[in-house]
Amino acid sequence: MLRLDNRAARRLFLHRHGLAETPGGPARGTALEEVITRLGFVQLDSINTVARAHDLILFSRRPRYRPDALGRLVEGRRLFEHWTHDAAVIPMGFYPAWALKRRRDAEVLAQRYRVWQRHDFQAEFDRVLAMIRDRGPVCSNDLGPETPRKAGGWWDWHPAKTALEYLWRSGTLEICHRSGFRKFYDLSERVVPEALRAEAWSEAQTIDWLMRGALARLGFGTATELADFWDIVTRAEARDWCAAALARGEIVEVGVAGADGVERVHYAAPDVLAAAEAAPGPCRRLRVLSPFDPALRDRKRAERLFGFHYRIEVFVPEAKRRYGYYVFPLLEGDRLVGRIDMKADRKGDVLNVTALWPEAGVRFGAGRCARLEAELARVARLAGVTQVTFAPGWLREE
Repeated sequence: MLRLDNRAARRLFLHRHGLAETPGGPARGTALEEVITRLGFVQLDSINTVARAHDLILFSRRPRYRPDALGRLVEGRRLFEHWTHDAAVIPMGFYPAWALKRRRDAEVLAQRYRVWQRHDFQAEFDRVLAMIRDRGPVCSNDLGPETPRKAGGWWDWHPAKTALEYLWRSGTLEICHRSGFRKFYDLSERVVPEALRAEAWSEAQTIDWLMRGALARLGFGTATELADFWDIVTRAEARDWCAAALARGEIVEVGVAGADGVERVHYAAPDVLAAAEAAPGPCRRLRVLSPFDPALRDRKRAERLFGFHYRIEVFVPEAKRRYGYYVFPLLEGDRLVGRIDMKADRKGDVLNVTALWPEAGVRFGAGRCARLEAELARVARLAGVTQVTFAPGWLREE
């Protein structure tokens, strides 16, 4: 069986995620679309303590990136919004592969919405569709006086809001643009090119495309990791695909050493050792990552590869948090060297750093602190502020 040591595995994994090379290059239009295609998708999230997750994900690879560039790609019909493991922007060319997701969502969500709300949201379909057909794109606030806003969350959605989301998830509607973070919906035929809507992939073709795409972007993975990458293929389908591809010699088993030295069996392309050897050595630049960065989304995989235990504490009561509300991991070279708690005060024109916790065995001497300050100055520009301040006792070295 082939074997990858931990450093080689990290090098290949970071390269596939666009985190090995020095950040740089154009960050709009076709160049930005290519970054997203390389990643497969970019998760969307509304939390904006410093920058929204999707913006920081793209910025960490292309520091010239600014948020309006992503909106232009969506409005230009070069990306579409749907779900992977969460809401995401996805290259428009991938649209046919999501037919399977839309069909499965239609079945699951119809039952789920009935259980959550106990109302006939389907009765709202005609009214919502007629409004969009006549008026053009709408947001949930446009659905009329009979759709009061509630503070309770998705379980308090009015039937019309539920219908709107269902019609999007199942493919009748698409998100055509956002204003701020508010979604606007239009008929799919007005958003998705006809040629893409006309493509009809079989279930087997879709599963094969998704599994190969996941393996290419991860470099190596277990059947579960490959299934979870897009969150469309079931784990049973992933196991069956891996067994068949292995029997055909299209993939191989490879032992991948974790940060703890334990070797675990993964699947990979037959040239995985050459690919790892050819991957560039990671740059020494220190950079702030989003908690939802593709390299960290699978927390268990990140912990195995990097020895970095991370859990987001947004929903943890403040008194029980170990670190902070929304703490950002720090990547340096091929190591995750710490996590930083900070927040942009846009009225005060400052990025406030509350605390930084280095990982075990990592020291923030003069050189590393200089690299941190340079990165925070770049992040401050993304956040729309010009100054960076550090709270007393911010460096929590043991």
